[in-house]
Amino acid sequence: MSKLIVITHPQFLPDESLLIRCALDAGADYMHLRKPQASCGELEKLLQQIPVEYHNRIVLHDWHELSQHYAVGGIHINARNNKVSTQHPDVRLSRSCHTLEEVAQHKTSHEYLFLSPIYDSISKAGYKAAFTHEQLMQASTSGIIDHRVIALGGISAANIERTMQYRFGGVAIMGCLWNNANTQHIEHTIKQIKRELLCCNL
Repeated sequence: MSKLIVITHPQFLPDESLLIRCALDAGADYMHLRKPQASCGELEKLLQQIPVEYHNRIVLHDWHELSQHYAVGGIHINARNNKVSTQHPDVRLSRSCHTLEEVAQHKTSHEYLFLSPIYDSISKAGYKAAFTHEQLMQASTSGIIDHRVIALGGISAANIERTMQYRFGGVAIMGCLWNNANTQHIEHTIKQIKRELLCCNL
């Protein structure tokens, strides 16, 4: 089954722990906590507000050392935090990639990789698609894109079918969810995208 991964809004939102639980309850597989400007204490406070039973589906983009104290589902490697601590030999790893060469280099050593931006970003103005249809089809045919590679950037329910033709292992969303951050919108959006992914798997 294709993965559906949610990345948090970069800023803290009111009642965010409730919104995170709503997304996970609606069917998101993992919630990536991405708060680039947050202090360790601020991120830990949010983590503490999320019930423990959800922690194995939480992935840390920042302050990886919190994984020593909380049983989170993984840590994410990115440009800000690009080294893996030797204190985390067994933790699930994911990584952000922005070229197909990066994907080929890192795929075997990570649980999954984000490849972005696939389409023009919803949340970042001026962040344009980096790949042509032909490039993505070739990467799919050659096996660079496979079940370990997650599509990110401009993903919404409207382009799931188009996205999955490239044989991605799933999608990651951010802008289409948090641009209207309330529980009703979040539940509807997650379930809609899950239905689209299921149709693509049939």
